[in-house]
Amino acid sequence: MKIVIPAYEPDKKLIMLIRDIKENSDYGIIIVDDGSSNKCKSVFKKAENEGCIVLTHKTNCGKGAALKTAFTHLLRENTEKDGFVCADCDGQHSWQDIKRIADSIIWHKNAITLGCREFTGHIPLRSLIGNKITRYIFSFVSGSKLSDTQTGLRGFPVEMLPWLIQLKGNRYEYEMNQLLEARSEGYELFSIPIRTIYENNNKSSHFHPIRDSIKIYLPILKFCLSSASCGIIDFIALFLFNWLTKNLFASVIAARVISSLFNYFLNKNLVFKTKDQMHAKAFIKYYGVVIAILLCNYLLLDLFTNVMSLSLLAGKILTECILFLVSYYAQKRFVFAGKQIKGL
Repeated sequence: MKIVIPAYEPDKKLIMLIRDIKENSDYGIIIVDDGSSNKCKSVFKKAENEGCIVLTHKTNCGKGAALKTAFTHLLRENTEKDGFVCADCDGQHSWQDIKRIADSIIWHKNAITLGCREFTGHIPLRSLIGNKITRYIFSFVSGSKLSDTQTGLRGFPVEMLPWLIQLKGNRYEYEMNQLLEARSEGYELFSIPIRTIYENNNKSSHFHPIRDSIKIYLPILKFCLSSASCGIIDFIALFLFNWLTKNLFASVIAARVISSLFNYFLNKNLVFKTKDQMHAKAFIKYYGVVIAILLCNYLLLDLFTNVMSLSLLAGKILTECILFLVSYYAQKRFVFAGKQIKGL
């Protein structure tokens, strides 16, 4: 079993973790120095003296890039047969919890094993709020519930190495991409509760709240952009056709045919990035969803305008807000999902 630790500006807590692992197991340890400053050289030298393999980035490339460097090393060496555990260098993960994740890999060969924090006791406010927001967004995007989407304590079987290396993302978004893409690759997510450890109010974290959050939430942001642009097209086409024909049903259909074609190609190539060989199948599924959404669109518009006496503009806005959530979930789970497996 190998333990992978990406490290940027580590301190003595990294050496304490290494010694805990060495004293209690025969696990090999791979550390990636992700462009740390010269003041940290002594820490990495001590790690080497403790028997660790230290890989080095000349400049800071991000946590995702550091993990990929370690994964590439593991694949090239081809000596690990069971799996490997990724842990953070800042003291958040105890040896006992690392051992539990390592043991779990043996029994979950087709899963990413996650050490999920229970968030009890004194938790820094930004960490608590950030994790809750990300957890709800992940649940909406993926359809799976996970109590801790930002955990850095994760276990993988060696068979996942090729997929992990080619997965997109070089910073914190890389770990979110693992969770978002696992289902379509046929992998499960298995979680184990672990202790929540924050030292010095988590000030050692290198997570950038704005930059890294944007990258983590990028899939939903891209879907919002796609939906907004197609919504504009749909709005213009609806009012144009309704002005020409005075027929609401025909106008809704004509507007949706035009906007849905544009939306399909945006979502296929920009948002969900479906493989080319799935094009015909995804296209058929997509228009199955479009027909269902179209019917709901007309029924809701009719309800809001004729029964509730709202204006066409107000009815359209309210309808689109409701159907946005339905459309995203259906496309993520049904149209562009690839292989489907059971959830958590």
